[in-house]
Amino acid sequence: MATEYGQRYGYGREYGHREPRLPAALRAPFAARSWREFAYVLLGLPIGVLLFTYAVTMLSLGAGLLVTFLGVPVLAAGLAGCRGLGALERTRARALLGMRVADPEPLRVRKSGLMAWMGAVLKSGTSWRHLLYAVLHFPWAVFSFSVAVAFWAYGWAMLTYPLWFWVFPMYGGQDGLQLYGDETHRVYLDNPFEITVTALVGLLFTLATPWIVRALTTVDRLLVHGLLGPSRLASRVEELESDRGAVVDTAAADLRRIERDLHDGAQARLVALAMDLGLAKEKLAHDPQAAARMVDEAHGEVKTALRELRDLARGIHPAVLTDRGLDAALSAVASRSTVPVRVEVDLAARPAPAIEGIAYFTVSELLQNVSKHSRARSATVDVWRSENRLMLQVVDDGVGGADASAGSGLAGLAERLDAVDGILVVDSPAGGPTRVTAELPWRD
Repeated sequence: MATEYGQRYGYGREYGHREPRLPAALRAPFAARSWREFAYVLLGLPIGVLLFTYAVTMLSLGAGLLVTFLGVPVLAAGLAGCRGLGALERTRARALLGMRVADPEPLRVRKSGLMAWMGAVLKSGTSWRHLLYAVLHFPWAVFSFSVAVAFWAYGWAMLTYPLWFWVFPMYGGQDGLQLYGDETHRVYLDNPFEITVTALVGLLFTLATPWIVRALTTVDRLLVHGLLGPSRLASRVEELESDRGAVVDTAAADLRRIERDLHDGAQARLVALAMDLGLAKEKLAHDPQAAARMVDEAHGEVKTALRELRDLARGIHPAVLTDRGLDAALSAVASRSTVPVRVEVDLAARPAPAIEGIAYFTVSELLQNVSKHSRARSATVDVWRSENRLMLQVVDDGVGGADASAGSGLAGLAERLDAVDGILVVDSPAGGPTRVTAELPWRD
């Protein structure tokens, strides 16, 4: 998989938008997210008990009955039930934690009938991952419930102690909350200083509780994502199917572009050239000078058509790239740019032709964007290899503001790179400079 790059996002102040006055640490105990996460932990214990009891009971019963035929349907029913309970857990995580976990791959039953269905359930790795989640979630739910409730209860109790400490001398027959006691002496929290310190300690507990709960739910996120979501293989298959569709669409768009360029450019010129030569042939007998003039004009049209065909061929796959590699091909592209471009290629060997072609057209399109939109005075192109990745970087000193998520040409370029397991990262703050980094898999 491609190395993950951190992306940079800017958040501008909109008209009428007010920044929060309190820092996040002080807002956390009252934030809706904190209470949703706390509710998730609270619900985790009873649901964990249900999951664990069901999973262990059905697994034990099915394994014990395997000596007879009854063990197979019991075990299949247990796994199917775990899949249903897993759907409930995904819904709970989606509602309270805001997770977006895709449903796992469905059962693939090749034949109709109960036996085929039981075989599909027992062979499905997803079913066993749901069973594993039911078993592992219970001890973690007990631990997270205990920690979260203890911090929450002690924090709010100590924070509000100045409001209710009067209960002890009035109804409990003691000076305050007992902190320590033995046969000889006892310590109560009863004077103003001790009451204030108790409230301050409670404040610290209250402020820390949301972050502790968030850390606990991070483990829940990992469990849900790793065991209840689609497997890595299924996700990879879906990604490859999506990439295949993108490759097919890109190839079809390129064919339409080539056809349009041929039809509107060289083909139209060749048709006009044929008509001009026909007229020149007719005038050759009675007006040789006019015929010579028409032949001379046709000669100019031939040169123009050849130049257009040469440019079109270069757009499909330039000969210099095949003959001399990326260094020479990118240098040729830089020489045609309206912005001075410095090219530096540090490659000990050439990548596969397909990767080399994608790298060439990626840099070409980025340099076209620099020439058209950046208003830059200079640009640089760097190409190097990092382990099993081919790295491309185009930097310009223009006005910046490029955004690959705005549906521009950069978005299409990112889709093309994604189709071959590549990525495109754009760092272009307002005012510049713009740094576009592309990464492709290295194939010899």
